Amino acid sequence: GFCRSALHPLSLLVQAIVLAMTLALGTLPAFLPCELQPHGLVNCNWLFLKSVPHFSMAAPRGNVTSLSLSSNRIHHLHDSDFAHLPSLRHLNLKWNCPPVGLSPMHFPCHMTIEPSTFLAVPTLEELNLSYNNIMTVPALPKSLISLSLSHTNILMLDSASLAGLHALRFLFMDGNCYYKNPCRQALEVAPGALLGLGNLTHLSLKYNNLTVVPRNLPSSLEYLLLSYNRIVKLAPEDLANLTALRVLDVGGNCRRCDHAPNPCMECPRHFPQLHPNTFSHLSRLEGLVLKDSSLSWLNASWFRGLGNLRVLDLSENFLYKCITKTKAFQGLTQLRKLNLSFNYQKRVSFAHLSLAPSFGSLVALKELDMHGIFFRSLDETTLRPLARLPMLQTLRLQMNFINQAQLGIFRAFPGLRYVDLSDNRISGASELTATMGEADGGEKVWLQPGDLAPAPVDTPSSEDFKPNCSTLNFTLDLSRNNLVTVQPEMFAQLSHLQCLRLSHNCISQAVNGSQFLPLTGLQVLDLSHNKLDLYHEHSFTELPRLEALDLSYNSQPFGMQGVGHNFSFVAHLRTLRHLSLAHNNIHSQVSQQLCSTSLRALDFSGNALGHMWAEGDLYLHFFQGLSGLIWLDLSQNRLHTLLPQTLRNLPKSLQVLRLRDNYLAYFKWWSLHFLPKLEVLNLAGNQLKALTNGSLPAGTRLRRLDVSCNSISFVAPGFFSKAKELRELNLSTNALKTVDHSWFGPLASALQILDVSANPLHCACGAAFMDFLLEVQAAVPGLPSRVKCGSPGQLQGLSIFAQDLRLCLDEALSWDCFALSLLAVALGLGVPMLHHLCGWDLWYCFHLCLAWLPWRGRQSGRGEDALPYDAFVVFDKTQSAVADWVYNELRGQLEECRGRWALRLCLEERDWLPGKTLFENLWASVYGSRKTLFVLAHTDRVSGLLRASFLLAQQRLLEDRKDVVVLVILSPDGRRSRYVRLRQRLCRQSVLLWPHQPSGQRSFWAQLGMALTRDNHHFYNRNFCQGPTAE
Repeated sequence: GFCRSALHPLSLLVQAIVLAMTLALGTLPAFLPCELQPHGLVNCNWLFLKSVPHFSMAAPRGNVTSLSLSSNRIHHLHDSDFAHLPSLRHLNLKWNCPPVGLSPMHFPCHMTIEPSTFLAVPTLEELNLSYNNIMTVPALPKSLISLSLSHTNILMLDSASLAGLHALRFLFMDGNCYYKNPCRQALEVAPGALLGLGNLTHLSLKYNNLTVVPRNLPSSLEYLLLSYNRIVKLAPEDLANLTALRVLDVGGNCRRCDHAPNPCMECPRHFPQLHPNTFSHLSRLEGLVLKDSSLSWLNASWFRGLGNLRVLDLSENFLYKCITKTKAFQGLTQLRKLNLSFNYQKRVSFAHLSLAPSFGSLVALKELDMHGIFFRSLDETTLRPLARLPMLQTLRLQMNFINQAQLGIFRAFPGLRYVDLSDNRISGASELTATMGEADGGEKVWLQPGDLAPAPVDTPSSEDFKPNCSTLNFTLDLSRNNLVTVQPEMFAQLSHLQCLRLSHNCISQAVNGSQFLPLTGLQVLDLSHNKLDLYHEHSFTELPRLEALDLSYNSQPFGMQGVGHNFSFVAHLRTLRHLSLAHNNIHSQVSQQLCSTSLRALDFSGNALGHMWAEGDLYLHFFQGLSGLIWLDLSQNRLHTLLPQTLRNLPKSLQVLRLRDNYLAYFKWWSLHFLPKLEVLNLAGNQLKALTNGSLPAGTRLRRLDVSCNSISFVAPGFFSKAKELRELNLSTNALKTVDHSWFGPLASALQILDVSANPLHCACGAAFMDFLLEVQAAVPGLPSRVKCGSPGQLQGLSIFAQDLRLCLDEALSWDCFALSLLAVALGLGVPMLHHLCGWDLWYCFHLCLAWLPWRGRQSGRGEDALPYDAFVVFDKTQSAVADWVYNELRGQLEECRGRWALRLCLEERDWLPGKTLFENLWASVYGSRKTLFVLAHTDRVSGLLRASFLLAQQRLLEDRKDVVVLVILSPDGRRSRYVRLRQRLCRQSVLLWPHQPSGQRSFWAQLGMALTRDNHHFYNRNFCQGPTAE
């Protein structure tokens, strides 16, 4: 009541103060936890969100046109989730709640969509709900243009499913019923269900187990994709009224399973069945896909009326014989691309193959794909019909087991730009005679489906700086063949060749300047992944126009002990601009210097430059002769140090220097002034611990610096401030706990990219890096999601915006204050109450416990050296002989005859205080003496004062853990006692027998003096005892 009403204004005041402080400190990213990207896109992918984020009122929500929530964990969509985004046009919700079969862990999941979720966004034009377990089409706004419902569990489409979507142009419903997303029935599209979509141009229904083409499709369709269903019969009525169709894909409906990379059902016998007039009314058709349809022949009437057909895909069929005889291509005068790949005969490769003359009718053909047909020879008769095609530019013949090839036949092709003969068995020059045009002489080969898979991607080499062959006039790819040597005869009549790829062969010859004589126009030569011997001075000098040479991954010759290698040929290549010697393990016995005035880029990564530069000055000037070099890659060269004199001897023209993945633990940054034109420096993947050793030098032109993937934990203040041109800085994947403005100075505002992701930032309250990153947030990629905390533990792995570190309370201080306040309250309440209720009991218990504490015992023995007596003498006064021996012999010897070492004895009749009780005097004597000396004439009967004294001495043993008992036995019969015998075994020096011969008395007094002055625990026999000696 009253308290709540009183606190409410106070809470409002606190909130207002916090808000004012937040605004004063700086602006947080507008769309946390997501990231705002160009063109109004808010990226929320891979944030493990469980609900749609509701952005703050301060965010410019009206500017958001695209929202991507892909790959999260959103299972429920509410009516109000997107209502606050008035300009939203594109929404991506794929991979939030995948069907069981598509889930990586096969977890069951179901997405719930409330009725007005998307209706609340009247501006929505594109919606992607793919890879979500939804059973029905949700209610959608009329503005929708593109809808993707692929890989869901929607198995029924009727006229009500998409009613009212008159603006819809793109509909994708692929993969709703196939082997990865199994169902009990095929997708059912009711007749006329899509007829109301008058503007629909793209319809994709792939992988849905359809057995017939859906009826009454809208006549506006231009793209119809029905591949990988089970439609084995096609007739004209199946595609009736689709006169606007431009692309039709019906491939994979009747498959050949010997080439299938996934579960496959064999095509029924005598199928597929295509009516001759199936496509005849599709006069606007530009693309037709009949791949993987088990076709063994081509009916010319199928293509009648397809005068505008530009792309025809007939791959993965059984047309190996048909292509030598068919006349089906005669009317396809506009065809630009023809795919005939993998039309091989099972387990057979042909000796020869000659294309049918009808190929000569394809006058507009630009690209022909014939890989995977399996024929062993290539000569002028093989491709004779193609020689007359003026537009042919690309010819793919890879993976055909070709072992003999007349490469000179390509001279007759006027417009040919690219020929791919990779992955064959070509071993050298071929001298073939003309053969007939039949595919005969079949040789059986045994293949598994995996043998026909595409070859793996090449190991990355110098492709990132080498010229792109696609811009050149003619490229020939002979990679992955069986070439052992290169002979000039191979390239006869190919003087117009500009790019030649010979990588991944077995070429092991020593090139001497004669291998490529016919290739006078060659500009790019790729010889990577071979075994070339670079020994001759004039290697490759027969190529007067060579601009790029790739010799990477030719490491075998460089690993041969005692064999030298000559790089002087580089100086003779006057036009060479790009050279790769990467990954050759070059370490010794090579030319001492590379010389070239034309070379602009050199890839020397993957060698052993660290070993070369360790050989004194032998290779110190290795790169100095490259006077025009701009780009140099020294990555993976096992460099442990990079001395200033090394940088001094690099070309002064250098603009890009890559030193990735070495072992550099420090770097002399001031030495960068030796490279006055350097703009890019890459030191990623080294072992730098700190950015110190001065700073980046003043006047450097460095624009991009990459020190990612190191172990940097400290950066010196002002380290980057002098590099006025620096615009891109990568500090990601290091050990930084903070990012400080002092590192950059005035440079901070000029940075275009500052990557600090994957650093264990310490997200303490009031962290200094927070304000700085907010200041330069436009330059920090992935600031809301990729910049994360490394400590404290509760924030580890979370975004730095998981809580506002500028306003949060210090957790350690909070816990300390809480503990102190709790203790004060407890004491303030508990002490008075306990004193009132049970004060005396507590006082008694306190002193009782105090008496049992170990330090009390130690306190009593703490002043042992200040005790008043060295020994308390106990004897039986009733025995006159014993009393006489104590007073005359014992007292005289210990107090008078020892001089400066005299002992202080306590005697009952002399030293006990009158007026005290017997027990008080006895207790004071035992506890006030270092030892208690018992003088006994016999040991069989002990009582009275002797017994009481012995019990007190034993009590002292229990309390102080000190044995103070010393026995002097005057009668020989006294040693018969079992206690005395046991004590003699345990502590012999504390039991003394009075000798009756005068000769032994002197030794007796010495032993007694030692027994009284030393602690008894030194006398214990350690073979029998674990008691006081353990101390």
